[in-house]
Amino acid sequence: MSGRQHRFVPPKGAVDLLLIRHGETQEAVRGQKFPMVDGHGDPSLLAVGEAQALRVGERLKAEPITAIYVTKMVRTHQTAAPLAGHLGLERRVDPDLHEVFLGDWDGGEYRFRAAENDPAFVRAKERQEWGEIPGAETTAQLQARVKRGLQRIAAAHADELVAVVVHGGVVSAALAVATGSPAFAFNGANNGSISRIVVHGERMILRGFNDVSHLDGV
Repeated sequence: MSGRQHRFVPPKGAVDLLLIRHGETQEAVRGQKFPMVDGHGDPSLLAVGEAQALRVGERLKAEPITAIYVTKMVRTHQTAAPLAGHLGLERRVDPDLHEVFLGDWDGGEYRFRAAENDPAFVRAKERQEWGEIPGAETTAQLQARVKRGLQRIAAAHADELVAVVVHGGVVSAALAVATGSPAFAFNGANNGSISRIVVHGERMILRGFNDVSHLDGV
């Protein structure tokens, strides 16, 4: 008799989610807000971000993906477009998976405050609490809505592989919830990267983080 090592198989009824961070976006200019959507900055992709989106499409075009989800932000639609074209799928918007609401610092100001180590930014990092930023949503609020959105997708796509094009803060929140890690443990996913979780009811299983093997040279 012989026995092979265990290979992971998603539980029956689970959804296998590819969490794709959008491509790199336009630079912020001090004193000029990005276009805004519902209080959120909505920058478009740079040329390098478009190249990253093409690489994502090439990487995943042969996968048995049954649905593609995006957020209300244009950068996720642009990033998903090449993959949607390869697969012939429509992009679906989930209302709970948009980026962290940054309050007074949304629209591009956050980038400058972070670069300057503004005291509120430093407190946010130390306490792993987005709510330290004036007017921003709290970490608990972010994690609750991200979990709700992912569970909604899971309920609609049992036993399927689904691509979800989202934001760095959303990837971070999803993986922290899945693993029980500190809230900011997974901050910093690269633009165009692919992370992976399996969602089965209340259970979330981390399968991969920040895969950028398709982005060499971009």
